[in-house]
Amino acid sequence: MKRENHSILWRRIDTPGHESASLFYDDDAWHLHGTAVFLHEQSACRLDYQIICDLQWQSRSAIVTGWVGDRVIESKIAAGPDRRWTLNGEECPQVEGAVDVDLNFSPSTNLLPIRRLELAVGEEKEVRAAWLRFPSFQLELLTQTYRRLDEKIYRYESAGGTFVRDLTVNEVGFPTNYPDLWQSELP
Repeated sequence: MKRENHSILWRRIDTPGHESASLFYDDDAWHLHGTAVFLHEQSACRLDYQIICDLQWQSRSAIVTGWVGDRVIESKIAAGPDRRWTLNGEECPQVEGAVDVDLNFSPSTNLLPIRRLELAVGEEKEVRAAWLRFPSFQLELLTQTYRRLDEKIYRYESAGGTFVRDLTVNEVGFPTNYPDLWQSELP
């Protein structure tokens, strides 16, 4: 497979902060690495992540390290081939069967189902994600719906339709505009 390497920089809209992410292919897997630096409840946060997906864009593992204020964060997530998940070595039956990992603090993980689903314009699919909730860093099941509205816009819904955003994405699948939350700093 041809070497692919893409990066992006976002500015956080709802609070001071930025995030950068890089997507690349290596060792028969897709790698999504990034760093988010932002303010949460008057505390500085820095969260680094590394996500590995197989060739079909199914999440295999994720590591999130850093801090939220003076609290050290180290979350290790793994998904077996049977789609059983663990968080820091503990089984998480509540997310069994989920295909994608979703980091609550980052826009980057929307790329994973967008790439995996390959939706045609007008097509819609529901997915189940293992959602690493911020700031608890607990793993929860989150049912999500993606609908491709046009070549670069996807309607994202979660929480039973109570959270809805139209995400503008670039040619790679990174969101460039995540209304009210994130905006790409790249032209």
